[in-house]
Amino acid sequence: MSPLTTDRWDTATFHAELGQWIEAAEVLAGLVADEPDATAARLLLARAYFHSAQLQRAEAEARTLVAANPADGYAHLLLGRALARQSRHDEAAGPLKLAAALGVS
Repeated sequence: MSPLTTDRWDTATFHAELGQWIEAAEVLAGLVADEPDATAARLLLARAYFHSAQLQRAEAEARTLVAANPADGYAHLLLGRALARQSRHDEAAGPLKLAAALGVS
């Protein structure tokens, strides 16, 4: 990780720890754009979008994570919760069941 990437990660996690999800998402969106394979950053970005009610963005990031690693139970959980908060309960059922089967609830 480059020093600039480390600085942005530290800033993003600082905002997330304080519950400043919009600020965290702003930093993380740039980081993920520059480093699309940074799974931890993408996961935190999905969480930041979810917690700041940017549900379509949270869904998109979670779908990317699930596509990259179908065994990631937390990504399935995020996807299911983002869908459920959009009142798409039928669609949410599958990812939520997978998350539970993978030991994440």
